[in-house]
Amino acid sequence: MKVYARVSINSQAEKRTEADKHGGTSPKWLHSMEYTIGESAVIHHGLMLVIELYCKRKLGDKYIGEVHTSIKELFDSSIKNGGNCSGEMTCPVQKGSDGVQGTLTFSYRFGDSLTVERPPKWKKLSI
Repeated sequence: MKVYARVSINSQAEKRTEADKHGGTSPKWLHSMEYTIGESAVIHHGLMLVIELYCKRKLGDKYIGEVHTSIKELFDSSIKNGGNCSGEMTCPVQKGSDGVQGTLTFSYRFGDSLTVERPPKWKKLSI
């Protein structure tokens, strides 16, 4: 099996790992992905991290299953684990109504918070 992962947040900004050619049914990747999210993502459960797993094949890639977790859940879990805004999570891999297809363990880290100031309002000119 040559398994790769498609990672997205709320089905947008999809990124992909390379296929693991050596791991077989237990693939491993050393791949980082960066996303910029708003502060509200760590306050409310609305924003979801989705990791879809596929097996690369010549006749078309085969869907294996997926993992869903909220960004808030990741953030809350990282705060409980020492407050360093990073952690590791193991989630069941689901494939529709087929149930659990195994587990996926991944690590994550939240970076620094940035503040972006609004530009000053445009002044209305009278002519």
